[in-house]
Formats: sequence, structure tokens, C-alpha cells
Amino acid sequence: MSRTVALVAAFAACLAAGPVRAADAPTPDDWYASGAAAVARNAAVVPNTKRARNVILFVGDGMGITTLTAARIFEGQRRGGLGEDHQLFFERFPNLALSRTYSTNQQTPDSAPTMTAMVTGVKTADGIVSLHAGVARREKDAATVRAGSLRTLLEQAEMRGLSTGVVTTTRVTHATPAACFAHTSERDWEGDADLPEGTTVPDIARQLIEFPYGDGLEVALGGGRQKFMRDDEPDPEYAGRFGARRDGRRLWQEWTAQRPRSAWVWNRAQFDAIDPATTDRLLGLFEPSHMKFEADRARDKGGEPSLADMTEKAVRILARNPAGFFLMVEGGRIDHAHHAGNAYRALLDTSALADAVERAAGLVDAEDTLIIVTADHSHTLTMAGYPKRGNPILGKVIEPGHDDFAHDLFGLPYTTLGYANGPGYTGATNLQPDGPKKLEHLPSQVSPSKGRPDLSAIDTAAADYLQEAAVPMTLETHGGEDVAIFATGPGAFRVRGSMEQHAIYHVMREALGW
Repeated sequence: MSRTVALVAAFAACLAAGPVRAADAPTPDDWYASGAAAVARNAAVVPNTKRARNVILFVGDGMGITTLTAARIFEGQRRGGLGEDHQLFFERFPNLALSRTYSTNQQTPDSAPTMTAMVTGVKTADGIVSLHAGVARREKDAATVRAGSLRTLLEQAEMRGLSTGVVTTTRVTHATPAACFAHTSERDWEGDADLPEGTTVPDIARQLIEFPYGDGLEVALGGGRQKFMRDDEPDPEYAGRFGARRDGRRLWQEWTAQRPRSAWVWNRAQFDAIDPATTDRLLGLFEPSHMKFEADRARDKGGEPSLADMTEKAVRILARNPAGFFLMVEGGRIDHAHHAGNAYRALLDTSALADAVERAAGLVDAEDTLIIVTADHSHTLTMAGYPKRGNPILGKVIEPGHDDFAHDLFGLPYTTLGYANGPGYTGATNLQPDGPKKLEHLPSQVSPSKGRPDLSAIDTAAADYLQEAAVPMTLETHGGEDVAIFATGPGAFRVRGSMEQHAIYHVMREALGW
């Protein structure tokens, strides 16, 4: 047996033993073996050229490269390891590429054109949902919008007899899920009350219910029930809150009336009671607006299923169709946590997305199901300094060989994670009275002379802590750099190199043999 083969075998045994801890410092042979094992794994991959029966597209909204790295360490440390050597489940997929996310009119895009690119194969302009860029944003005329519509992969799947679904932690009418089934010149036209006077374009919620292709979506799970309820209809979960529709329609009721064996649920108990073997169509709307962050889900009044639970229920319903299915799953609140400057919730929701991917992979046949995991765009999260191995990813920087925090030019400690802009700016007190609420202790910690707080006694790993931002803004912005694409299953070999984002659609279409 050669030295390399022996070391690879030894490294495989180490992997089986669990995460690397500080006391288990790798030897030079360990490092050598791990590199050899990685190359051996890659060399053993045989491209799956079969036709895909199913496609599952996972989108981590705002899940940029830094988010992936930080979430990997975060999850690894929560499991008791050093963190840096950990892998999110989908990072084990054999095919990897970079996705260029720019839209037709912006270097740094929003979710509407990026998701449109992924499900139609065509780049478009910001704010536009599954229309080409020749349609003006906020175009009110329905005929003009119809003429500019781009056929989505979900629509094509329905036309070919496949089952389809969308699962998200945002409102089901939000930009990413909406791009799968709706066509509109303004992503914010989610309900009829959002439409300007004189607009004939149907709202997004209505387009979901009136979906004209095949027999309609089989599964839609997420938040946003306010857009499906009349404005005089009391919310079932929150006293004093009502729906938002002004047209007198109960869209959730129309969903159940359209076909037999259809169900609408709004809480965890109802969701758990759904039998995938006897339910043909499921609409689950668990919040008036977006669903809870993973960090807050357990405290929800009505109870909410996890992203993994929703994904499993969707797959079990859709997989009953022998013709196959297309499912889009979005970890949508990664993006919202970043906008709030809150890395803790962004990383935990990224971990929840990885759990959902793992759950789905365990339910399908790897030989006939293409799974793609990617992001629509990035965020301005940064990972800096020279923290030692195993330093808490949400903590303050401690450099190798030191016991105390590293310091900036003013002698103040700083965190590994930060944002290029956002509400975590601490250079002035009361800067944004109308912006997202900061932790109460932060303004009092600001040093007017030095412009930064003294973080020595601050728990920067707390769930509500807002990482510092270089530029003050009410909300942190998206980032414009490339994001990753991970793929496994039939046709996954087409994911490689530096790709335009709209090529993801063509990867899926080719895999399905269309």
C-alpha cells in the first residue's frame, strides 16, 4: 500500500470520528492525507448523464461566499468543533461553480431579476418579476406585461404534467418565489391593496391562485397570508390583525375549492396533521407577513414548521407524481437578517437551509434528482482580522499566541464579522431614530472622540447583537460579487467554472431533457 493510499484511509477514519477539536491538532500527515483524499474523491466522480425526473432548486437569499464561510464555522462550532474544517451538507456536492449575479441595469442586483434569470434563462432589470427588460418597471397595463412575460421553468413543468411547488421562509408572494409562477412589472405588487390606481396587472397572490398552466401548483408553503385574506377577515393567530385584500376575495378559500383533497393550514399542528399520501394540494401560510427567523421560530404563538419540515412535506406530496416534479426552496430570511446587520440570525438561517437540503437529499433518488443550491446575490458581510483557529466566529478577534483581544488603533477590540454598511454603524449616537432598533447598550458605549464602542464587556455573540458597519444606513445593502452554485445528480456536471446566473436555468432544462 502506498503512503498516499494509507494516509487517505487514515484520514477517512478521522472524518468518521467527528469534528476536529483544539486538542486534536492535525499532524503534518493528517494535512497531507486530507489533500490527497480530496483529490481522490474528485477523481472518483463519474458524471451522471441520465435524464432527471425531478429538480430541486435551493436558493439561499443573500447567501454570499462570506456567509457560507461564516455559517460553516458557526455550525461546526455549535457542534463542538473548531469550525473551520466543518462542511455544510451541500458543500459536499461534487459540482461547483461561481454565478455572476448582475442584472441588466445594476452591478448589484435585487432578488427579482436574479431569480428571474435562474427560472427563465434571461437576465432582466431590477424590480421586474419574470418579464424581459424591455418592460418598464411599474408598467400598469396587463396586456403589455403579458407580452413581455418570460416562460418559467415551473410553468413549463406544469405544462408537461410534472408536479410543482414553492417553499420559502418569506411571504410566498415575495420576489424569489413569485418569479417562479408570476409575471409583474413591480415586485412589491404582492396583494391587490399594493396596486396603484389604474393598474390592470393582477397582484402576485392572485396570480398564484389563478395560475393558468397544467393543474396549478401542488404546494405553496411560507408566510404572507395577509395577501390572501379579506381586509375585514380577522387573522387566525393575532388578535386585532386582519387580512389586506380589498377585492372581497378569500384566496386561501379559493385554493381549497379549486380541486378535491386540497388543504390550507396556518399553524404547526395543522401542518403536522397533513398526510402527504392523501393531500393533493397544500397551501401553508404561517404568518401574516414573513415567517420567523430560525432563532425565533420556537417562540411563535401558532407554531411554525422548520424549513426542513416544509421541504420534506413538499417533497413527499410532489414525489407521488410518476412524471416527476420541480420544487424551489428558499431560505429567504438569510437576506433579511443581513439587511438588519444581524449576523447571528443570518448564519442560523443558513444552517437551517443546509438542514433542508440534507432532508430533501435523503428523500429522493440521487440517480434521478438534480439538486442545485445557490444564492440570488450576496451581502456586504466581511470576515477580517487574524483570529486564531477555533476563535468564536461571532466573537472578538484573539490572535494566535495571545489571550487578550486584538485592538484597533484606538486600543479597542473588534469582531471578526462586520458589514460594509448598515444599521450597526456606531460612529454617532442617535444617528437613525427611524431605523431598525439597536441594542439599548450600544449608543451608550459609543465614544464620541474615537467613534467606536468599547466591545470589551459586550457579548457580540448574542442573538440580537448588530455587527459594526463602516457606512451608516437604515438597512444594509446587497453585495455584488459572485455567489456559489453547488450541484449533484443527473446533469450536475454542467455546473462548472464561472457562469452567468441565467445559465442555471439551462442546466436544469437540459437535465430534464427538454
